Amino acid sequence: MARALDQLITALQRLPGVGVKSASRMAYHLLQNDPLGAGQLAQALMRATAEVRHCRLCHTFTETDVCDTCADPQRDGGLLCVVETPADQAALERTGIYRGRYFVLMGKLSPLGGIGPQEIGLDKLLERLAGEVAEPVREVVLATSFTAEGEATAHVIGQLVRSQGIRVTRLARGVPVGSELEYVDLGTIAHAYADRR
Repeated sequence: MARALDQLITALQRLPGVGVKSASRMAYHLLQNDPLGAGQLAQALMRATAEVRHCRLCHTFTETDVCDTCADPQRDGGLLCVVETPADQAALERTGIYRGRYFVLMGKLSPLGGIGPQEIGLDKLLERLAGEVAEPVREVVLATSFTAEGEATAHVIGQLVRSQGIRVTRLARGVPVGSELEYVDLGTIAHAYADRR
């Protein structure tokens, strides 16, 4: 196999959920059926890696010093939602219900994976809470995943934030909309019952 093709397949495998077969299919498709698209993809990747950086305030991706969400004066500056990734932030934004500001961790605690508080920017979060802002944070909403690592991350952040006298809440968890109770796992049912209102 050509070395350049082999390197492309290897590079595509860096994407989440893409193994050798999927990467090979993508590479062959781009080169055989869509060379123009392959060039556009390469240019878009080069531009994004050169121009996209972290927002100074919330740590999400942006092309400016401060992202559009942080710069929006209509946002509630007293409400700060902590998420793991920019994709989580985008999901919350699509709901249209949250109108506060964000802090994006860019990960979650994973002692076995060597990811500690420094790697996910907890020091930057604490700086954000103590920093000079027009409106002090009155509530931090923890919107980390409900995995073991996400729960541990929420627990650590919750303790740090509470020690500063700021209210901490956590996204509720429970039975998904449209599901039948008999098919829901027992852990979800237990949490739904405990968090009932």
